[in-house]
Amino acid sequence: MTALILNLSPTIELIDEQFFQLCQNNRDLRLERTAEGELIIMPPTGWESGNRNSKLTQRLGNWTDADGTGLAFDSSTGFKLPNGANRSPNASWVSRKRLEALNPDPDRFLPLAPDFAVELRSASDSLKTVQQKMQEYIENGVRLGWLIDPQNQQVEIYRPGQEVEVLPSATSLSGEDVLPGFVLDLTQILS
Repeated sequence: MTALILNLSPTIELIDEQFFQLCQNNRDLRLERTAEGELIIMPPTGWESGNRNSKLTQRLGNWTDADGTGLAFDSSTGFKLPNGANRSPNASWVSRKRLEALNPDPDRFLPLAPDFAVELRSASDSLKTVQQKMQEYIENGVRLGWLIDPQNQQVEIYRPGQEVEVLPSATSLSGEDVLPGFVLDLTQILS
């Protein structure tokens, strides 16, 4: 099953509060909103993708707990990007300094782009669509992004101002200067 995209404009223009309430009233749905106002309803993933995403989130969370310089988030966290889109990466991380400076409401979507975002392509995801989402993250302030693509056995690394780096059959990834010391073992995630 693929994502369902509803073009609400110009019939309905959801303001931020209305979109937030829509998400709260439909907690069993995974909803995102594009910068153009389209509503994206994403289906649940299969068990294999769910297991891979669990391992990814766990490993990022373990590193975050040990490092202490930021907070890690799973795919249920909403981010309000500067371009107006509401997105939920499969896994993400934000520095404590940025969060403390902003002091956001913990019961609302974070009104910023994460420092680090990961999308794990599931069987129902179009590669082009996920690549466009990764570009959107970078254009909105994400400093490092990974697109993990088990179907093609590769990883795409996104960085501001640089070409996308494609790593075929990668075995691990470095958090570089965004997540210093974080190394993601791709065993059980990519294969």
